[in-house]
Amino acid sequence: MPKTQCGNIEIEYECFGDKGNPPLLLVMGLGAQMILWDDEFCGMLAERGFHVTRFDNRDVGGSTCLRDAGVPDIGAAMMAAMTGQPVDAPYTLSDMAADTARLMDSLGMASAHVVGASMGGMIAQTLAIEYPAKVRSLTSIMSSTGNPALPSATPEAMSALLSPPAEGREANIERAVGIFRTIGSKGFPFDEEAVRRIAGRSFDRGFQPEGVARQLAAILASGNRKERLRAVKVPTLVLHGKDDPLIPFEAAVDTAEAIAGAKLVGIDGWGHDFPRELWPRVVDEICEVAARA
Repeated sequence: MPKTQCGNIEIEYECFGDKGNPPLLLVMGLGAQMILWDDEFCGMLAERGFHVTRFDNRDVGGSTCLRDAGVPDIGAAMMAAMTGQPVDAPYTLSDMAADTARLMDSLGMASAHVVGASMGGMIAQTLAIEYPAKVRSLTSIMSSTGNPALPSATPEAMSALLSPPAEGREANIERAVGIFRTIGSKGFPFDEEAVRRIAGRSFDRGFQPEGVARQLAAILASGNRKERLRAVKVPTLVLHGKDDPLIPFEAAVDTAEAIAGAKLVGIDGWGHDFPRELWPRVVDEICEVAARA
């Protein structure tokens, strides 16, 4: 896959569809590579008239891994965030949003419809706040404002998220299956084969467990965006599962309340994953908010 220089970060990306169509940028979540935006899902968006770009954030997959930045103390970072103290982190979500903006510049995108999932939604929100001219429409999926007053993840989901990385390819595949069984959708079939396939492919593309810790520290260091989100004026869609154990649905309500005119869509049975059965609905909703732009 091609790469492009974005400041001091090299970003690996992939495009789908006709370059002449309106650009749509997909931003993935914590420790997740761009391939979690499934090829078929990207193709569905391309068929609806978008030029779709997915990419690896810094510290995952084929993009730059900041090994020299060290490994943050996540326990200390979480304690600092909970007590309102500054969080020691190698970078923040603003830095990741800047990577995204530079990627757009490198690819000749003056602006795009921006879709982010989980941490990717936080990056997309930050992009809309800090680079408003670059965002035509905003779709925030299973994400949050960072408001500390919101409910926390369930203990089981938090334990799964913070489980230590495994050694080797097969052990990491088994770890991924365990995580997604815990945080995934209870109202939709669990596609274990797909989880295994993506986990194996992710390991082969670039296994960077220390990068996940740096990304998590970036989330914790970036604080509460709710008041700053009030300045966002673009058409906005907030999509969330009503049964998400990792980022509870109240986070979606909080996001939609912050952005004037935002459309909130909550789906029963949806957890913190991306069931194939929901793809047509998600694509329809993205197309609708893009049309409003």
